[in-house]
Amino acid sequence: MENTQNVSALEQQTIKRITKRIIPFLIILFVMAFLDRTNIGFAALHMNEAIGITQTIFGLGAGIFFLGYFIAEVPSNVLLHRFGARIWIARIMITWGIIAALMGFIHTGTQFIVLRFLLGIAEAGFFPGVIFYLTLWFPARYRARVFATFYLGLPIAQIIGAPISVGLMQWGDTLGFEGWRLMYILEGIPSVILGLICLKYLTNTPSEAKWLTADQRQWLMQTLEKEESEKEESADAHLSKGELIKQVFKNPLVWIMALVYFGITSGSNAMFFFLPSVLESFRNTFGMEISLIQNGMLTAIPYAFAAVGMILWSRRSDRKQERYFHGASAALMAAIAIAIALIVNQPWAIIVGFIFLAIGVFSAINIFWTLPGQTLTGVGAAAGIGLINSVGNLSGFTGPYLTGYLYTTTGNYTIAFMVIAAFVGMGGLGMILLAKLKSNALKKEQQLNPNAQVVELK
Repeated sequence: MENTQNVSALEQQTIKRITKRIIPFLIILFVMAFLDRTNIGFAALHMNEAIGITQTIFGLGAGIFFLGYFIAEVPSNVLLHRFGARIWIARIMITWGIIAALMGFIHTGTQFIVLRFLLGIAEAGFFPGVIFYLTLWFPARYRARVFATFYLGLPIAQIIGAPISVGLMQWGDTLGFEGWRLMYILEGIPSVILGLICLKYLTNTPSEAKWLTADQRQWLMQTLEKEESEKEESADAHLSKGELIKQVFKNPLVWIMALVYFGITSGSNAMFFFLPSVLESFRNTFGMEISLIQNGMLTAIPYAFAAVGMILWSRRSDRKQERYFHGASAALMAAIAIAIALIVNQPWAIIVGFIFLAIGVFSAINIFWTLPGQTLTGVGAAAGIGLINSVGNLSGFTGPYLTGYLYTTTGNYTIAFMVIAAFVGMGGLGMILLAKLKSNALKKEQQLNPNAQVVELK
């Protein structure tokens, strides 16, 4: 009994120390990633007219980021596995920070599109790389809450990013500059600085963690090695890295997860790039005048609710040790809420709809990322997570471009966000399908090997 208590105390101390060491720094990096990625939503309020682009061209530029992201994602994650998180995440941050700052010097739609494409290539691998990195440090039973804590960087980026972005724009205007240019430059530079800090601060693996005690290091390494060996017993442990990557590409569950992620992230990407413009459109639709500062504050509200909602829902998911229902129900709630809000078509209803869209989508995304680690291991996990993220993030191309096109065609955002709601709903239904397929696979394995102990990953 005493030994069990000691192990439990050691486990708690180890997880607490790792969390304090790694998570706050990664959250800061994530905040900067999304700030540099999505600040064009505010820039568009002045930039589009300044460089002479339509909402369709803006949507293309917003979305083409993800085309570059898609092309470079899997190679970037494989290289992360080869060079280690410390060097590769630092490289990602430095290059994206430089390109993000260069956005302040554009003068044409072509320059806007080219730099957005290059920004996608530069940032490719960051998010799935961090997800993979966290699996090297946290046992499976902690990952939903750890991912949720890390994923707080996303709503935080919008909560603090909205007032910072509009503040920089207004400050630039008062100094006689075009404010949106100053915003791009000043929000890009910190990413370069953080990338340099990353080289000194991050530790690649637990075996290199001098900031853990010997007992803590041993417990963590043994726990993670045991989990890996259990996965490898049912995986293709005899395959080379190249063959394992090929197996990942042939795995239908990986592709279904990619489509699920595509559906869910359609909602988040549409919010990132078009929520400020939706609020701006209240002037023509409802006769409401919204200032730049008011726009920034209203944009932040859904993300503040999402930050609380995703933490509570992920804790419930960890407590119940269930993933699929929690993820699916969150996504379906988001889809239904925004659809109802658009039907009601009142300012208050639209804002409430976006609040529930944010809560549902971010909760679903956070829980979703616990699924790949249940079946993928080693370089296969790095490649699989990269594949899922890159294919799923194509919604970042189709969503903004389609939203911009439908707005240009119809003159409002109703049809565009109805389509987005359908995509999010598809993601929720896809998680139900994944649960069914997983259950069938486990039953089949039990039939083939009745004496084996099959642990169902819910």
